[in-house]
Amino acid sequence: MRRPVAPRVPGALRGRRWLICVTASAALLVPLLTGPLGGGPDDRRLQDVFTDAANEYHVPRSVLMGVAYLQSRWDSHPGAPSVVGGYGPMHLVDAGQALDPSAPPRGTARPDAVAAGPPASPGAKVSSGRSVQPADLERAARLIGVPAEKLRTDAAANVRGGAALLAETQRQLGKPLSTDTADWWEAVARFPGTADRTSAATYANDVFEVIRRGAHRTTDAGQHVSLPASPGVRPHRPAVARQPKDVECPPELSCSWLSAPYVEIDDDGDYGNHDLADRPRDQKIEYIVIHDTEAYLPSMFQTVQDPTEASWHYSIRSKDGHVTQHIRTKDMAWHSGNQFVNARSIGIEHEGFLTQPNTWYTEEMYQSSARLVRYLAKKYDIPLDRQHIFGHDNVPSPTAGSIPDMHDDPGPFWDWRHYFDLLGAPLRATAGPDSDMVTVLPDFATHKPPFTGCAGDGVLCAPHGSSAVRLHTEPSENAPLIQDPGRHPDGDDSTQDVNDLGSRVSAGQTFAVAERSGDWTAIWFQGNKAWFSNPKKHPTAVGAAGRMVTPKEGLSEIPVFGRALPEEDAYPEGVEEPPESPLPYSLLEGQRYVTQSSLDGSYIDRSFFVDTPNPVVKGEEEYYEIQFGHRLAYVRASDVDVVTASSAAAGPPPGDGERSFGQ
Repeated sequence: MRRPVAPRVPGALRGRRWLICVTASAALLVPLLTGPLGGGPDDRRLQDVFTDAANEYHVPRSVLMGVAYLQSRWDSHPGAPSVVGGYGPMHLVDAGQALDPSAPPRGTARPDAVAAGPPASPGAKVSSGRSVQPADLERAARLIGVPAEKLRTDAAANVRGGAALLAETQRQLGKPLSTDTADWWEAVARFPGTADRTSAATYANDVFEVIRRGAHRTTDAGQHVSLPASPGVRPHRPAVARQPKDVECPPELSCSWLSAPYVEIDDDGDYGNHDLADRPRDQKIEYIVIHDTEAYLPSMFQTVQDPTEASWHYSIRSKDGHVTQHIRTKDMAWHSGNQFVNARSIGIEHEGFLTQPNTWYTEEMYQSSARLVRYLAKKYDIPLDRQHIFGHDNVPSPTAGSIPDMHDDPGPFWDWRHYFDLLGAPLRATAGPDSDMVTVLPDFATHKPPFTGCAGDGVLCAPHGSSAVRLHTEPSENAPLIQDPGRHPDGDDSTQDVNDLGSRVSAGQTFAVAERSGDWTAIWFQGNKAWFSNPKKHPTAVGAAGRMVTPKEGLSEIPVFGRALPEEDAYPEGVEEPPESPLPYSLLEGQRYVTQSSLDGSYIDRSFFVDTPNPVVKGEEEYYEIQFGHRLAYVRASDVDVVTASSAAAGPPPGDGERSFGQ
């Protein structure tokens, strides 16, 4: 949640912007893990490391690799620790680095960010005598007889340490070092050190699901790693959490409740920090918005309990993926900066800073978030695509003047491709390479466009996998970047800054093709022809099938909106019609933009503190939601014709992207 702005500021607070002012500490620029990875081809040495460590400590290789996948997806995270001080492919935790405020700075972990948290769910604690110690780096170092520092910087030592910990846990359980994968379920459940029965069982089942379905990917260090499928392996029966009364969570997640207040602030009727509603009966829930907090979670818990601040439905903790709900999904939170989107969406905050993804965007957080979104999408019949599951940085501005204040989280380092794999809706080609539409789909681990601003203005960020693809005015890396007159109304140029969305698109977004030239593809983007590098050997986009809108014959230009409002005569007496405020972009004759849904205009007057929800003003004016730029937008159905992309045969997704294992 960057630069939060209230969707509606009541009474005496009108004219103020509601801000959560947080400055992220500088990202640490660190080298890749450089320790020896054994023999064999340079890009397959990590595969051999898993085999050698499994043999040395008599742990089934599938168990070792499955645990490492859930810990880090086999990434080293260029030597940077997570928020809890976790290092390397096995995410071995150096607790002193995470908890000791006097320790040398490694990442951004600090005591209150790690120790504080919401109240535990009832019945969540494990039985007495159960170890809840995480995969401890110091203990692993002692078991394999090497200095702890080596496990932070040497991938091979890190994997050996993880294997030794698994073997030690198996012995403590009184079980043999068996070759039967099924015998290791309890040892796997203990590996992350969670004190919650449901979370531990869910973790172990996720590992066993990876083993059952298999996985392969190219890591952040360029290592090709593959775990063959073992179809005969079966997870245990899913654990069921006993949730607090008001919590709406899938049964396999252990969730907490920390209420956001719906209270009157003063005698003038000002109130906060959300609105009563009766969704989906009075308003369909169509979107789920993914945020990051740009703050430590304890401070966000204070914010969400403050009636003068913004609000959201769920928070997800970085260190272990724990979910806390604040507002019932039937009610409307003030989270996106666009009241129209708020009325139709659920907002989920993820603890983290977008400039420091290795520290905060943990696999456990991705897993919990995807599990929660799958549950909510099924409950409310929300399509699992990028026009319905999107980031705060994809929310359209409701008015032309508010564009510069819109948000840019979770940023270019959020792995949308992996996230949709976890949702069970993998992003992939749906048409041949010569289709009239393309879906942006770079290989996250190997696609590393330059960014600045992670450690200060203009300072180059450390290379990192990214979901973002940058756009140019001509088919050349030397051509100027595409400009965004709404984002930069003063005429400033788009930049490579990590927070500048003016010239980039993101994985899963689908656009109409405007032209092709060699290894370059042009798309229609905010009224312009925008070019990106798309080489056939390593494509950054794949063919897509679907529908597009284009201005009706005879219309040289049509307006584009950041919200879909009802027609004038739909408003009842006493409800003031909000200004239409088209966005400062052009959708010109001959241009096309992808649409995945249509909707009728609606508006909710949220002006007063009430005991029951205000009625929804529903119009008959139909709109199409379109992928207009990095953000979504709306056009009137009466202004456009709908056309279908050419249906060339679909091809397989490119590269060595990871296989979805259907969790």
